[in-house]
Amino acid sequence: MSLSRKVATAFFLLGLGVAGGCTTPPAQNAYPPIAFDDRAPLRLDVAEVVMEQAFQPTNEAPNVEHLFPETPADAALRWAGDRLVAAGTSRRAVFVVRDASVLEESLETSEGLSGILTVDQSERYSSNLVVELQIYDGTYLKGTAKAQAKRSVTVPEDLTLQEREAIWHQLTKDTMTDLNRELEQVIASTYGTYLL
Repeated sequence: MSLSRKVATAFFLLGLGVAGGCTTPPAQNAYPPIAFDDRAPLRLDVAEVVMEQAFQPTNEAPNVEHLFPETPADAALRWAGDRLVAAGTSRRAVFVVRDASVLEESLETSEGLSGILTVDQSERYSSNLVVELQIYDGTYLKGTAKAQAKRSVTVPEDLTLQEREAIWHQLTKDTMTDLNRELEQVIASTYGTYLL
């Protein structure tokens, strides 16, 4: 059974519990925001930095990024807010999130007696983050720095939802760490003359 179907079943059962007068369910685990404000800012010779979310989630299987404690898109936009600083008097930088998807893939698990005695890896989660940094002088595009980061992780079939959320959060964090490294390199190589 895919996770999205498990989550739908869980919400259905939760609804039955609420209708039956059950107590409030425990709150979802709180995770610290994935932030990069401890890193040196990238000071750009622009008058403003604009952030755009071009990625449109489907909220349907096999996509599961909307179920994450912090979506990759939100983490990428926070990166831009933490790292990119407008330190000039003209021009405009535009940070665009092109893709921030995470796909769930069901894996084959053991059946019969072997399935009872074995805890298999049941799902693979693959994240893909693609962002661009563009600099405009008026309406003229001076250039585009594009960065991409991909990660994947498999999970065992006996995970609780809270344990799965912890893995999702770590997947987003690891993907963002890779993206941060890639962005530092591509911005320096593409926009070296615009870094102050």
